Amino acid sequence: MKKLACILALSSAFVSLNAHAWGNDGHRAVGAIADQLIVGSNAEKQVQALLLPGESLAKVASWADCVKGTYCGPQTEEMVAYTTANPKHSEYHYTDVPFQLSHYQDHGVGTTDHDIVQTLKQCIAVLQGKGNATTNPHNFTPRQALLMLTHLTGDIAQPLHVGEGYVGKNGGFVLPTQKQLDDKEAFATQGGNNLQLDDIKLTANSTQQIPAAPADDSKPAPATPATPARPPQTTRAFHSYWDTTVVNYAFRRIGARTPEQFAQMVIAGNPVVSPNSGDPVTWPYEWADQTLVVAKLAYADVVPGPMAQQTSKNGDVYNVWPLAIPDNYPVPSSAAAKAQLIQGGYHLAAVLKAIWP
Repeated sequence: MKKLACILALSSAFVSLNAHAWGNDGHRAVGAIADQLIVGSNAEKQVQALLLPGESLAKVASWADCVKGTYCGPQTEEMVAYTTANPKHSEYHYTDVPFQLSHYQDHGVGTTDHDIVQTLKQCIAVLQGKGNATTNPHNFTPRQALLMLTHLTGDIAQPLHVGEGYVGKNGGFVLPTQKQLDDKEAFATQGGNNLQLDDIKLTANSTQQIPAAPADDSKPAPATPATPARPPQTTRAFHSYWDTTVVNYAFRRIGARTPEQFAQMVIAGNPVVSPNSGDPVTWPYEWADQTLVVAKLAYADVVPGPMAQQTSKNGDVYNVWPLAIPDNYPVPSSAAAKAQLIQGGYHLAAVLKAIWP
């Protein structure tokens, strides 16, 4: 675990806190931080001009995920228009740079012309008023660019949305070439979605190490279920852990019940976030490189087991690997998640202020 501590210390070169990339709560937290940081600025005025009445950055932060299905409610005409015009929209949320690398490079292993870095560049260019056939190939409107920027600035802070773990055919994580991937000498894990944690062990360890969620008297007690409870979940995707579980841990460690409360508490702690410089359209490269530092933490002392295969509901066969993590993994990972949520919120506010000074 010394490796974890060292990498966490390295990541603090980018974020240092005086005190002490996500599911819906994580994205709302990023948006809520930015909402508070742009109050009274020209950026706030320009943002409000693109949002609908009653919307905020926190409230629209998950829009880009909601367009993927109906789990947020019925699809609006706006969502349908966006997904129809962007059939590859689900691929805008990540890149698959090997986590062992230190820099995102155009056309490198795991990158595409429509990955998260390229899409963020496009969103920023559109909001700068510089959108054209080259800089805006997906023909985003300014409102779409703002909605996507709000979401993807959170996504790019999530370690597994940038750093990918590739497993060699003989086991263990490897740094692959494109030829090795093409020749099936190394395999992508789909952002850790195909790496499976022992959820029962993880839950037991986290119960001992992470404070319980604070009580919320405003919520009624849950009703007794009318149907028998489902069997306990035995595995959890590594990606799911970093999207949602670790965000819950980060909230619990500071006693926050809601994303808005989390935002208020971390801002009150006066975090120091490394500033970006130069043209904002280049900032996504810096954000990706910083997240690669934290991706090394995410994969430190983590060991994939033997490859197996599973079949999806639609009949597709895919590879999976059981994943062993250190017993105290919830502690350093939740500290890193807190820092990354802060990064996302502060970066979002900073880029909006740079676009609209």
